[in-house]
Amino acid sequence: MLNASSQSIIKASFPFSLPKPFVSGNNQTHGYLNNSSVRPSLGAFSSRKHELLGGGYVSTASRTRRTRTSVRASALVTTINKATKEIATNNKASPAIVVPIKPASVKVTATVTVVLSRSTSGGSSQDPLGLTLLLELIGAELDPITHSEKIIKGYANRRLKEEDGKVTYEAKFTVPSSFGEVGAVGVENKYINEMYLEDIILQGFAIGPVHFNCNSWVQPNDKRTFFTDKSYLPSETPSGLKQRRLRELANLRGQGTGERKPSDRIYDYDTYNDLGDPDTNVELKRPVLGGETNPYPRRCRTGRGPSDADPLSEKRAKDIYVPRDEQFSDVKEKGFQAKSLLTVLRSVIPTIENKIEDAELSFPYFTAIDSLFDVGLVVPGLESIVTHLLPERLIKIKDKIENAFLRFERPDLFKRDRFAWSSDEEFARQTLAGLNPLAIKLVKEWPLKSELDEHIYGPAESAITAELLVREMKGSMTIEEVIEKKRLFILDYHDAFLPYVNRVREQEGTTLYGSRTLLFLADDGMLRPLAIELTRPPYDGKPQWKQVFTPSGDFTSNWLWRFAKAHVLAHDAGYHQLISHWLRTHCCMEPYIIAANRQLSAMHPIYRLLHPHFRYTMQINANAREQLINAGGIIESTFAPGKYCMEISSVVYDTAWRFDLEALPADLISRGMAVENPSKPHGLELTIKDYPYASDGLILWDAIKQWVEDYVNHYYPEPSLVKSDSELQAWWEEVRTTGHGDKKDEPWWPILSTPEDLVQTLTTIIWVASGHHAAVNFGQYPYAGYFPNRPTIARTKMPSEDPTDDEWELFLDNPESVLLHCFPSQIQATKVMATLDLLSTHSVDEEYLGQQLHPAWEKEPAIKAAFEKFAGRLKLLEGTIDERNNNYHLKNRNGAGVLPYELLKPTSEPGVTGKGVPNSISI
Repeated sequence: MLNASSQSIIKASFPFSLPKPFVSGNNQTHGYLNNSSVRPSLGAFSSRKHELLGGGYVSTASRTRRTRTSVRASALVTTINKATKEIATNNKASPAIVVPIKPASVKVTATVTVVLSRSTSGGSSQDPLGLTLLLELIGAELDPITHSEKIIKGYANRRLKEEDGKVTYEAKFTVPSSFGEVGAVGVENKYINEMYLEDIILQGFAIGPVHFNCNSWVQPNDKRTFFTDKSYLPSETPSGLKQRRLRELANLRGQGTGERKPSDRIYDYDTYNDLGDPDTNVELKRPVLGGETNPYPRRCRTGRGPSDADPLSEKRAKDIYVPRDEQFSDVKEKGFQAKSLLTVLRSVIPTIENKIEDAELSFPYFTAIDSLFDVGLVVPGLESIVTHLLPERLIKIKDKIENAFLRFERPDLFKRDRFAWSSDEEFARQTLAGLNPLAIKLVKEWPLKSELDEHIYGPAESAITAELLVREMKGSMTIEEVIEKKRLFILDYHDAFLPYVNRVREQEGTTLYGSRTLLFLADDGMLRPLAIELTRPPYDGKPQWKQVFTPSGDFTSNWLWRFAKAHVLAHDAGYHQLISHWLRTHCCMEPYIIAANRQLSAMHPIYRLLHPHFRYTMQINANAREQLINAGGIIESTFAPGKYCMEISSVVYDTAWRFDLEALPADLISRGMAVENPSKPHGLELTIKDYPYASDGLILWDAIKQWVEDYVNHYYPEPSLVKSDSELQAWWEEVRTTGHGDKKDEPWWPILSTPEDLVQTLTTIIWVASGHHAAVNFGQYPYAGYFPNRPTIARTKMPSEDPTDDEWELFLDNPESVLLHCFPSQIQATKVMATLDLLSTHSVDEEYLGQQLHPAWEKEPAIKAAFEKFAGRLKLLEGTIDERNNNYHLKNRNGAGVLPYELLKPTSEPGVTGKGVPNSISI
């Protein structure tokens, strides 16, 4: 038998695992330790020829280190021989000594799935030697003797068969039993073009397949590291992966200098200094958003140089940089959505503008508006530009001789009731179940007063009196009673817009007011509008003008009421697009994404939780900066504030945005639309019971929060782990102090000290990316496709504001014509309709909430079960929404001509459906 000395010699000198020895007396030599049995297992010392042919070898960083490894191996064999001799000497009575061992190595196949794109198609013909991808198997732990990485390299050969737009590459490895767990795979792209790696699977290990989720572009000659699907907090990172983890994050952060290339994967911050285009026209100069003067969230840095005309502005570019993995995919199965949006913005809109030469041309009759759905707008030459990229519902071909025309689908609201737009009940209903259900507030104090400076903007107190409201409520309540019983509500766009009224009016073809709209909750649970107040501040020596309009009165008063509603709808449309939609979802989400990629490793469990909710957001935001929110873009040219649109969003960010109030329950409470009540579902009691956005949204919020809670508690079983998580704390610190740095000193920022803090923060971010965005985005065409229901601009002032005799006479003679002239022009309406159609579209590759199980979660039974429970809750929500929409007692979602509320229904088919909650802000 082996004595203690012999065992210690072998244990210290031979790092491979050895089982307990046994003695056999039949002269068989099973697993006998001799030179021939050791040398073949040392795959690290294969020749360079073996490397080129794709065989594996253990490698360090340099030839010198390989030489040292070879010397150590030679010494190891000598030591084993000495130990064997000592064994024979100490066991003379035994005729033979046999030591059975585990297999010295295992054969492993690595399969890399590459999604074909324009750049990788046809690569097999240019890769005859299989030298396209160089792979490295990286050990999870460092070598215990050298304290260096354990690496096995090998080239992957492309298999010729293509399936579903994908090809695979395979590499064969011989992995020593001492190698241990593979924690990462290094990839070096030797091909001339970039490649999109979907995943890597290692097969051959006793534990089963090992999966590496990639979904990333690898550039030519770029060296990348993809970590195993096993998630690690920073303190738990295996020794062999610690430096790789740090290195990958450092690469993503970059150096903060130079202009970014389209192939870069660098995440950094900058202000919104690229919305203007002063080099083209000095009139297109815009203020920088971000900083002390105009506080704003940060966007991704591009590094472009300053413009020639304004050193504070960045030069414009047609294709704005976003990190490569954030860009829209161009794989073969990608739907038309992304390209269609850019096509509409870059090609269709200019073509329409050229077709309609008079930019101020109004629709002559309401039937002319209807003709956009029945006949369409003929646009000569359009088919040669875009018909192959746009959906059939939007572009029609009349014949083969340059007669393509835009013909819009009838929006869902218009299909159900073509006159709904003029109804006061529908006007009120949409504050709870329409496109912008986030603005309505409970009136808590009376009288209504402005917080603006009276010396600049005129008297602060509203002109809406208690007597007027009592009259409109038919004397059913006093003002004190209606406030006490929480039955008076307001849409308040007074202080947000009033400071910009005079500046907006200096522009051609638009006007603006500060507005207040009061609504009464009737006994039947329905809201009814009571009064609208429009205010113009003093200007040009004239005093403040304000007037109150009501739905009851004579014929002239009724027409003035319709005009007042048109102005309020334009205010609501602008606030919806600039604040509820752009600012609170798209814009405020980008800093979370940038910080996560800079501070959270790809193997961090919180990164893996959040990553699905970041998909395509940075790319769609870049597209918005290019064509939607830029100077002279779609928003400025079609919404009432014109060139002040983005500046107004900065003011609202400064004065009203709070991260803690982005959580749905907190938002509802802050607006007086709910109160805390632990005995009620969700711990809240709604002020208006039939509030579809809130009632459906709270179920969705609770489902998200329970999923996040299960996830966080699994990875942070001890509360102290949250505070000690260096990456997590760095991420949140960067969000607060850099991404939202203009509000870094606000006291309401959460501090991540406990799992509960983390759960609330993550739930809020996921809610904003999914439920909040879905509620304000995918109903845009169903509700606003027929633009009289939600005009984006009111081009003329109220007929009763300081009219000339001719103006008043024209109003009395033909109020419909005057109203049509107040509505958007033909160019404005058509541009908005085409844009909203695309923005409301679900693509064929949409990823919906609760449907994609991350490969990392499959390996964790507790996480997989939690996700399946989450998916089950979302299925129940679908059924609940269907039941509610069929409940005739819920009049805000059921009734003759009423559009059911489905915007928070979790799934949808492709197209414009008015339902579906994607994981992320992807359009």
